[in-house]
Amino acid sequence: METFALGLELNRLFYSEIVRPLLAARFPDVRYSAALIGYGSDVLGFDTPMSRDHEWGPRLLLFLDGETYESSQAAIDSALRRELPATFRGYSTNYSAPNPGGWVRSLADGVAGAIDHHIQFYTVSAFTRHEVGIEPHAQITPRDWLTFPEQKLLEVTAGAVYYDGLDELISLRQRLDYYPHDVWLYRMAAQWQRIAEEEAFVGRCGDVGDDLGSRIVTARLAREVMRLCFLQERRYAPYSKWLGTAFQTLACADVVGPLLASALTTSDWRARERFLGEAYEGIARAHNALSVTEHLEPTLRSYYDRPYQVIQAERFSSALSQAIRDPEIQRVIADCGLSGAVDQFVDEVGILQHARRSRGLREVLGR
Repeated sequence: METFALGLELNRLFYSEIVRPLLAARFPDVRYSAALIGYGSDVLGFDTPMSRDHEWGPRLLLFLDGETYESSQAAIDSALRRELPATFRGYSTNYSAPNPGGWVRSLADGVAGAIDHHIQFYTVSAFTRHEVGIEPHAQITPRDWLTFPEQKLLEVTAGAVYYDGLDELISLRQRLDYYPHDVWLYRMAAQWQRIAEEEAFVGRCGDVGDDLGSRIVTARLAREVMRLCFLQERRYAPYSKWLGTAFQTLACADVVGPLLASALTTSDWRARERFLGEAYEGIARAHNALSVTEHLEPTLRSYYDRPYQVIQAERFSSALSQAIRDPEIQRVIADCGLSGAVDQFVDEVGILQHARRSRGLREVLGR
């Protein structure tokens, strides 16, 4: 087996050297697109040698138009099974049957002429409905944006499109590239509000001798700060497994990251409060650099008459809310306050990983 290569590069070569010539020879008139997008650490570029134990290896998504899918998908699938080589760059092109859960597959030894490959067929419409619950050319309303989990938007816009013969995938990814301006402001306002709700509790828990409680609140606030950093840099945040890894690629990570790490590792609640406070001041300065509201003083202050040091994050929530002009987002604020988008008020994987379930929460956002 050759030296480990990231899946995006492995599959760029798999497509260009194997799949594309095969399709050109056997199906020269078929229009298609080829990509590695959707689920998977390889799509995000975070795969490691351990990733090879499941859903990793020579694999692609092939997109066909609706008519071609109906008429030719089975024939293309059969040709790939017959004509794919048994290995590519030292990796089997054959996969095991799905696990009992019905979807996880792993590399397995195969025999040329009978390859159980992992090239998945979609129409762009079916893929988009599966990932975010809309048709690819449908109008996207602000309330729609608020029911798209960031992880699902990342799955559509990350990875790589190797060929877009349908002229649909690249335009879809451009449409979903990032939040519209006022949706972005609203998500940031909601994120600041999440900090505001708990920033004094690190000290309050510590003050009454609840060190465990203080640590838990610190961890929660560190996560909220990280997610706000993604918003400030206009980057989609991945789900928890890759949140820290992706955070390290942000421009602010060299400054904010060590402060959060120190807050999480110290045994003194006063030090936790101090490190978190320095991180708050950093993101407050980053907020001012965005120039989306009036300048706000980026310094700590006491929590009302109590001695705990806070940034008074609601100042930022309020200023961002007042900067929003979209009437639909204004109605959401009127109905629901700063509850935020679906993955800001829901933390359940069973909802966030299923478009129908997350989209079903549109009613929570008011009329």
